[in-house]
Amino acid sequence: MRFTKDHEWVALDGDVATVGITAYAAEQLGDVVFVETPEVGRTVKAGDGLAVVESVKAASDVYAPLSGEVVEANDELSGAPETVNEAPEAGGWFAKIKVADSSEYEALMDRAAYDAFLETL
Repeated sequence: MRFTKDHEWVALDGDVATVGITAYAAEQLGDVVFVETPEVGRTVKAGDGLAVVESVKAASDVYAPLSGEVVEANDELSGAPETVNEAPEAGGWFAKIKVADSSEYEALMDRAAYDAFLETL
């Protein structure tokens, strides 16, 4: 699993990356009340808005950590947005992306680097 400074996580399986927000991000958001997942077939570039998550505190964009094509969206979140709070780094994932350039994944932070980054906040 790799991480971004915007608090997204990525788990790569072959050339498909599962994307979600970190436990830290979910905690900062508070209770999630709405999630908008991306359209399957949409092409994204790293840094593009991928999804929207709304909580009782704020609405936030979830950014694509990698470039590629959205091949699956977690539609279950529309009926159960609280899953993002309950299992942010597991069942609360937002989308799966067929990765265009695997070197983008290698450039992301590993868990130790992300934990060190959190200590600076």
